[in-house]
Amino acid sequence: MAAKQTKTTALDLPSVLAFSRKLEVSDALMTSGLWIDIDKHDQWQPIKLHEKRNRATKSQYGVKNDKEKAEPNLSWGDDAALPHEADTLCVSFTLKILGQLEEPTACNAPEFEERLNQVIKTYRNEHKFEELAVRYANNIVNGRFLWRNRCGAENICIIVKYRDQQWYFNAYDYSFNQFSLLPDDSNHPFAQLVTTVQNGLKGDSFEYLEITAFAKIGFGQHVWPSQEMVLNPPKGEKSKFLFQLNGCAAMHSEKIGNALRTIDTWHNVDSSARVIAIEPYGSVTSRGIAHRIEKNDFYTLFLQWLNDIEIPNEQQHYVIATLIRGGVFGKEDEKKKQKSDD
Repeated sequence: MAAKQTKTTALDLPSVLAFSRKLEVSDALMTSGLWIDIDKHDQWQPIKLHEKRNRATKSQYGVKNDKEKAEPNLSWGDDAALPHEADTLCVSFTLKILGQLEEPTACNAPEFEERLNQVIKTYRNEHKFEELAVRYANNIVNGRFLWRNRCGAENICIIVKYRDQQWYFNAYDYSFNQFSLLPDDSNHPFAQLVTTVQNGLKGDSFEYLEITAFAKIGFGQHVWPSQEMVLNPPKGEKSKFLFQLNGCAAMHSEKIGNALRTIDTWHNVDSSARVIAIEPYGSVTSRGIAHRIEKNDFYTLFLQWLNDIEIPNEQQHYVIATLIRGGVFGKEDEKKKQKSDD
């Protein structure tokens, strides 16, 4: 008698599933000095915030009447700039690259976790995190994390310190839109950086980097720390607050992390597609668009892969990068949802 075939049930997302981020970034401090004194940057001065109160004009759409259009638009908020005796901005932060991706922070479905473990181990053996490491490393050396502070800079130097080594990079040698390939020379600084990131992601421990960027932007020029969110400020009160740490202008770790994970060129079959940050739905809030909503979002691809439905290597990289990003990915319990709807 033929053996009775067992019916396998497709895996679905558990109600509890969470991953801690594997690129752990510190907040970034902003200091100022002279380009010729980069080697002495430990002595550079913190950039201090100052307030500005301006009597501007109204330019927004929808001003109701001629009288209102003629009224001043009073603004009050924080501002930041280099001192007039300094021509260079220094932005410094640390990055910890963590391994053990196959172990979620929380998961209440053992069978799901077992299959997840298998998939990630297979990815590690086949791809060794190399493609992701190359892309993360590119965003370190091209200075993407400087955001607006990168615009109009005459020179940009990136220094990466790892243990007893220091690697120097000219940010303009590395494209913003095309990711540089891994050099054949394993002793090349970029190759060494990629290997370090790769080892952190595929290992059982972590790697630690100190990253310092220098942007020669000109004496007294404006700089852009992170802006704090202020909901519904009272009319006539201060409405713009910039981020600072112990009196030093700074950038949020979340903003730095977003720049480092801006590696998703796989959201569109068009090879010239704009690179976006790794997000479950490919959301770009500054443009009001989600690039991954039609069968190529994280959840669709993730479940296909776990259920042995083949997905392209590029989308495997994307799924793994989303897990590296971290987040809470559990699916709401249908029974609880039905009760709440009732």
